[in-house]
Amino acid sequence: MADTTMHTQPTTPATARQADPFPVKGMDAVVFAVGNAKQAAHYYSTAFGMKRVAYQGPETGSRETASYVLESGGARFVFTSVVKPTTEWGRFLAEHVAAHGDGVVDLAIEVPDARAAYAYAVAHGATGLTEPYETKDEHGTVVRAAIATYGQTRHTLVERTDYDGPYLPGFVATEPLVAAPAKRFFQAVDHCVGNVELGKMDEWVAFYNNVMGFTNMKEFVGDDIATEYSALMSKVVADGTKKVKFPLNEPAIAKKKSQIDEYLEFYGGPGVQHIALATNDIVASVRQMRAAGVEFLDVPGSYYDTLGEWVGETRVPLDELRELKILADRDEDGYLLQIFTKPVQDRPTVFFEMIERHGSLGFGKGNFKALFEAIEREQDRRGNL
Repeated sequence: MADTTMHTQPTTPATARQADPFPVKGMDAVVFAVGNAKQAAHYYSTAFGMKRVAYQGPETGSRETASYVLESGGARFVFTSVVKPTTEWGRFLAEHVAAHGDGVVDLAIEVPDARAAYAYAVAHGATGLTEPYETKDEHGTVVRAAIATYGQTRHTLVERTDYDGPYLPGFVATEPLVAAPAKRFFQAVDHCVGNVELGKMDEWVAFYNNVMGFTNMKEFVGDDIATEYSALMSKVVADGTKKVKFPLNEPAIAKKKSQIDEYLEFYGGPGVQHIALATNDIVASVRQMRAAGVEFLDVPGSYYDTLGEWVGETRVPLDELRELKILADRDEDGYLLQIFTKPVQDRPTVFFEMIERHGSLGFGKGNFKALFEAIEREQDRRGNL
């Protein structure tokens, strides 16, 4: 019988537990609820260079859902669609896709002790969705629990210390869907950005402070993220090791509709806006992703006319940054290179960022005006500005 009792001894040293009340090991998976998981898995395999490593579906005994697990380095995406809803979970997923379109349903976090993490979170105000439970197979044991966050998004807390399978019990290892690129496009999830309603940002910042022990890392308010027409506010929370970073955005009052307002309207409420992917070679990644059909935001040539004056020398020559429309920013710790895709589905909701860091722990503050003007041009084309 599975052991469902609370552990009396922490699985991390007492000193670490005292220093961090909610220790995490990193992002476990970004889980998407989609209309067609097979097609989504193929798109991310070809366009994002990811490798399918595991599958669960009717052929493996899962009659309700089909799930494809894709990886690139330490980044893991899971795409799940409903085959035939028969349980509350299946109905939830089907309704989620109907209400929001393809989107992120779960930002799963790997923790050293899922039972302790869940107990701490609930004791500090979190809404528990799933109490800790074990699943096992020939590869070992995984302990999971889940808590609610903004909108219909959840955090599954995953303890997989004693597991060496391809993903979770119930999944089988699989071959890649397409030939893997010679060099992966990215190696980790850098951060995941959430959009919440007007006036709710500080509430969710406090949630992460209190429930998960995260600290405030950055804050962008007022003129930090504003153009002539629209504005937003953003604060970044992170765990003590900075392995898990969650920027939180809310709209600000302005002349026209901001990108956050547009997202909230078309997504049908709060949710994950974009996922930033860490790459060691943004030039190679962007070239290959463009060749595979990924569309990136356009940046006017005037942005690059003065870029070298304040960013200084970077690994990528200015002419190549201009050619590929890659943004650059520098702060007291170093510099970063970044570029943003257009939305990757028909609704103007979820998109991605490619980011290459050289010391900088920032989020491209110097690029905010150019970036959001580029987004506004896309909003205007869609008739949503």
